[in-house]
Amino acid sequence: MALQDIGGSLMTFEYCEAKIKGKPTAFKTPQSLSCFEQTLPVSEKRQAGKHQRCILTGKDLPYWSPSAELRYPVARKTPKNYTKKGDGEKIVKGICPPCSKQRKPHPPAGEAFKKRDNPPNSLFRKYYERGDLPLSIEFSGSKNQINWKVEVSKVDYHYYLPLFFDGIREKEEPYRFLAVRGVEDLLKAGEGKILPVVPQLIVPIKAALNTRDHSVINITLMLLMKLVQSEEMIGESLVPYYRQLLPILAIFKNNVVNIGDNIDYAQQKKMCTGDLVQATLEMFEQHGGDDAFINIKYMVPTYESCVIV
Repeated sequence: MALQDIGGSLMTFEYCEAKIKGKPTAFKTPQSLSCFEQTLPVSEKRQAGKHQRCILTGKDLPYWSPSAELRYPVARKTPKNYTKKGDGEKIVKGICPPCSKQRKPHPPAGEAFKKRDNPPNSLFRKYYERGDLPLSIEFSGSKNQINWKVEVSKVDYHYYLPLFFDGIREKEEPYRFLAVRGVEDLLKAGEGKILPVVPQLIVPIKAALNTRDHSVINITLMLLMKLVQSEEMIGESLVPYYRQLLPILAIFKNNVVNIGDNIDYAQQKKMCTGDLVQATLEMFEQHGGDDAFINIKYMVPTYESCVIV
């Protein structure tokens, strides 16, 4: 039986009772329940984009590993011990060709393109739920706007700009809309105030990229291009931080769908991650000064210069 249904959130009597008694629940709805309830607590061990390492023990090692030589003796092949027809099928089925013994499958493949954890524990969400942000949503017509309670130019950029950048990895409303539109407004009105804050923006930007979620990466790349164009010298100030920002861009640089002579509407809607990565790298090179290309080339070897000498 539904207790309340506000803003697309659904609560049940069972969930409320379990929450009051402190019982663990399997509540799978979005964390933003309603404007009258706070976000569910998240474990401190969960971090945005955290990599879950797969630690292999001695029993889990593949048969060709030197540590597993006692279980699966592997020696240098002689001319008589060559690979025969059908050995490939045996390897696929998990049989070691030299000794014809059943072996464990290969270790799991790399998950470079797999989405990583993106817990709803950003500082932006926390501050918005506490009412510490000087803004609200203005519902006007078909397009919502942000109603700033103070002039944007008078906002403390050292405090609020990293806070808004921390919220761009949010995927739920209204946090996503407020964070993205808030960053755009701050970049437009922050002439002369953005450059000193650049070092504080690296950590939230890196956390958003490490989620490896295409919807989050695309928004982050578009905001990065606006950040570089918002003020002079910002492109050059980002060069020392290429080691933190560019590894994820190198992974998704070739993420372009090959559909032949058909029309890819994702390019028009700015949903093609590969094209956004290429445009971002070109923007970095154009605004990064003389050392930008060599540093981009070091982190993204497949990148080619777009500057005509």
